[in-house]
Amino acid sequence: LMRPLQGCRGRGVVMGTVTLCLAAGWALQTPGGISLVVPQPNINATVAQNILLSVEYSCRGVATIEWKHVSSWGTTSIVEWRSGNYVNISTVYKDRVTAFENGSIQLRNVGMRDAGYYFVTVTEEHGTNAYGTIIVNVYEIIYEDLHFVAVLFAFLAAVSAILICFMWLCNKSLHLFQKKTTHKLTASTTEEIELETTEC
Repeated sequence: LMRPLQGCRGRGVVMGTVTLCLAAGWALQTPGGISLVVPQPNINATVAQNILLSVEYSCRGVATIEWKHVSSWGTTSIVEWRSGNYVNISTVYKDRVTAFENGSIQLRNVGMRDAGYYFVTVTEEHGTNAYGTIIVNVYEIIYEDLHFVAVLFAFLAAVSAILICFMWLCNKSLHLFQKKTTHKLTASTTEEIELETTEC
């Protein structure tokens, strides 16, 4: 299970137990150095999302884990810690990174600048190293929000309804105007015919 690291707090009995477990594990483990597994080497994320850079390592001794980010803006050290001893998070990532005992890190509220390559190095106390890489792609959401689409659709429907009503009123007014003009013409024509008949 993944548990966040707590830094230098909570030593004493826990530290002694961890040391005994690590010593027992080192004594029982067969030679082979460090093993490092990266289950998801490619991550696609959207802006403001939280992502987990997941790894799993095992080694005979106490390991030091270091994460770096490489992009077109340069190389940045994210976090470094030694299992059971210390956690050193870069000031740039201070409020955005959580480190876990299994070597994984969580990066919160990603932005476009967080895209790039993430390199993890696990170093055993005897100097053996293991390396892993995760590629992170970050995408911006441009007008894909369903709320925006729904509001836009409702606005267009309202504008269409208003235009249809306006056209109907114009048509009605024109029809009434034509009817009155026709009635006046008919009345004046009838009067002219009557006058001509009387004169004859």
